[in-house]
Amino acid sequence: MTNRLPTPAPGVETDIALEQKTIVIEEGHIYVHCHFHNTYKDMLIRIWKTTFLIDQQGANRAPLIHAENISFAPVWTAIPDGKTFSFLLIFGSLPKSCRVFDLVEEIAQPGGFEVRNIARNESDVYHVEL
Repeated sequence: MTNRLPTPAPGVETDIALEQKTIVIEEGHIYVHCHFHNTYKDMLIRIWKTTFLIDQQGANRAPLIHAENISFAPVWTAIPDGKTFSFLLIFGSLPKSCRVFDLVEEIAQPGGFEVRNIARNESDVYHVEL
């Protein structure tokens, strides 16, 4: 005879999930999931704190607030050879009137990340290819 501990049934706390979604919307953060397709050997990448979302119709800029799965300069992140590497960038808000924006890493050297003409959506969650 084996003794087994009871296993709880899998489930999702919907109240918590809804509460978290509401908080994200209220805070107005913009989430950009970046997918970097590495075709090189021994590739290193990093993100600079001088990365912004820039409204194409005005001077509004959303600052980079947080990054996940990528290091901030001057530290480098090693990318597996021949793989797609994904990371998340979280930005402050842009005005609701913004319909199209650019992701621009403003650095004093070549090779900064840049994605132009990102169409705004209601969720403010985006996936971009780098």
